[in-house]
Amino acid sequence: MQKARIKLASTDIDKINEVCDHIKDISTKTGADMRGPIPLPTKKMKVTTLRGPDGRGTNTFERFEMRVHKRVIDLGMDERALRLVMRVPIPQGLNIEIEMVE
Repeated sequence: MQKARIKLASTDIDKINEVCDHIKDISTKTGADMRGPIPLPTKKMKVTTLRGPDGRGTNTFERFEMRVHKRVIDLGMDERALRLVMRVPIPQGLNIEIEMVE
């Protein structure tokens, strides 16, 4: 049986959860088989910079961190469900990728 694999990635966890809820509602309405959302490991990107512009005095550092959250949803190959998923409003800053898998 074919299925659609939906990959979601964003720095804002609330946006991901909102889209996942929309997809869950679609799968329950259409009766499509759904697995997920499966949380993948969060990627943490850290940058440490020197706070002082000239490097003299006490060495104080600023630490910045950006977290990228990821989810995977497997949706049964139902044409009606896929059309509805395509129409889900995608917030700015959310990366969505849909691929067909056997």
